[in-house]
Amino acid sequence: MSDISSPASGGSDSPAVGRTLTGRTGPGTAPETRGRTTIADSVVEKIAGMATREVPGIHSLGGGMARTLGAVTDKVSGGRPNVSRGVKVEVGERQAAVDLDVVVEYGVPIVDISADVRTSVITAVEGMTGLEVVEVNIAVADVHLPDEEDDNDEDAGRVQ
Repeated sequence: MSDISSPASGGSDSPAVGRTLTGRTGPGTAPETRGRTTIADSVVEKIAGMATREVPGIHSLGGGMARTLGAVTDKVSGGRPNVSRGVKVEVGERQAAVDLDVVVEYGVPIVDISADVRTSVITAVEGMTGLEVVEVNIAVADVHLPDEEDDNDEDAGRVQ
């Protein structure tokens, strides 16, 4: 992902994270070009995470340890899942690259689901941010078998 120019490595007026769009100011300029918009990396991570989770055949995101820690964190935070778990992004001024760790459902062709995930992520990120997504790297961390319990359901059999 080294082909992306990061705003953090740019000039002194560049933000530390995210994408900045700068416009012209003054009378006679279009309203949409007045001012600056900054998009944080965490925003792109959430968009990519949501787009990935919407693809049929994706069971969850994150590697083994991330899923385990995430299940604990989700319980502490009131059951709200962290949508950016398993997602890393690198955001430049005009481009973004996305890395995903996914768990797929057993029986789903991994090549097909990878193509569907790439399409979903690219469409969502480019549509919502205007960034060009230069790559979506997918690491299949696990396959969820039909008889396996979810990490989030590990206490389901205990009396509370």
